[in-house]
Amino acid sequence: MPTEAASTDAVLVAIADTRRWLERAVIGLGLCPFARRVYDDGRIRFRVSEATAPDGLLQDLRAELQGLQSADPAVCETTLLIHPYVFGDFADYNDFLAEVDALVAAHGLEGELQVASFHPHYQFAGTGPSDAENNSNRSPYPMLHILREASVEAAIAQWGDTDLIYQRNIIVLRELGAQGWRRLWLD
Repeated sequence: MPTEAASTDAVLVAIADTRRWLERAVIGLGLCPFARRVYDDGRIRFRVSEATAPDGLLQDLRAELQGLQSADPAVCETTLLIHPYVFGDFADYNDFLAEVDALVAAHGLEGELQVASFHPHYQFAGTGPSDAENNSNRSPYPMLHILREASVEAAIAQWGDTDLIYQRNIIVLRELGAQGWRRLWLD
């Protein structure tokens, strides 16, 4: 079992890595046109789960769902629940998402909160493991992004056809290519 100092260091590293990913990929490449304002306003809650099993992660997710539901959106708009120690395998992670949806439903939060998924080995159906478009959902660690439905609806109303975002992301990521993606992470 890691010491408390080692645990604290690991949490800080996971948050720093996630912030870097947000700044360079999500915001820097414009993969999510809504992320900059929320990030710049400091309204993203970063939480790191130290769970090593699915049940522990579900407990942490439950707490974060309740925390976001009760938070003032002017203070906390969204939560990134980073979970480095469980679901390193994408297939297992992808299967777990059904439990995530069931948890949201069991707490009566459908229509209020939703969970988006990110993973270092994310792969959309119908794509190959090295296809560039997978990078739009590839994060440094497995991660559950808890969003407010009202915020999503407002963004859609502002943006219009959100399929255009996905289509633009494919173009950007394909033009960037694997080498360009790797260069994003060089310091």
